Amino acid sequence: MCELLGMSANVPTDICFSFAGFLHRGGGTGPHRDGWGIAFYEEGGYREFRDPHPSVDSPIARLICDYPIKSHVVISHIRQANVGGVRLANTHPFTREMWGRPWCYAHNGQLNKEWKALPLGAYTPVGTTDSEHAFCFLMGELRRAFPEPPTQPERLWQHLHGLCERLRGLGVFNLLLSDGIYLYTYCSTKLAHITRRAPFGEAELSDAELTVNFAEHTTPNDVVSVIATEPLTHNETWQRMAPGELLVWKEGEIQTRISTDSTSE
Repeated sequence: MCELLGMSANVPTDICFSFAGFLHRGGGTGPHRDGWGIAFYEEGGYREFRDPHPSVDSPIARLICDYPIKSHVVISHIRQANVGGVRLANTHPFTREMWGRPWCYAHNGQLNKEWKALPLGAYTPVGTTDSEHAFCFLMGELRRAFPEPPTQPERLWQHLHGLCERLRGLGVFNLLLSDGIYLYTYCSTKLAHITRRAPFGEAELSDAELTVNFAEHTTPNDVVSVIATEPLTHNETWQRMAPGELLVWKEGEIQTRISTDSTSE
């Protein structure tokens, strides 16, 4: 299966440290050799890099590690293909526009053949993956329910959770989604997260020989949360999401937590 990486922060932050470990899983310490991508929301804009080649060998991936792009929200994905060939059009993350905002999406998992029957509204897939078809379905349903941005975002969050639950019913559906304001993380089987805040300490990657002392690169007011399919460091305590759980993040903090058997918190 594929793997996911996301970040939400209250200050413009680069993801070089986490991405340095993550890219090794794309053909190095992991089998995800079928492409990778990363998207950054920065200064009201959107920047994206995608490559259908293994991230561990990618000059573009090395550029990302050496080029500290500062962002409030990041979504990244490494692919192990199951539906759809290995090509750029099938490489995550995928992007669509709604309400004048670029919505970015990445999916880990595989849906059963019923995904082909998911109705499409205003959005059409470019590639041939179940992931992109599910994204177009999800965005079409959100746009149909909310032609304009809702004045109460909690209504959208609940609706999104219901859509994710429907897609989870078709197989494995772990999701990262963002409009540049909020980062949504939905767990079907595996997602873990960590929030770093003062007092900051050292972190050691599990997939590469790299250690960083965050106290040297932060201020006491910084809050940075990282979400990944599997924890990226071995000397920190990561929290596992529960299956069926949706977390809504903004500026590094959890805004709400919606689960299958409970209302939002």
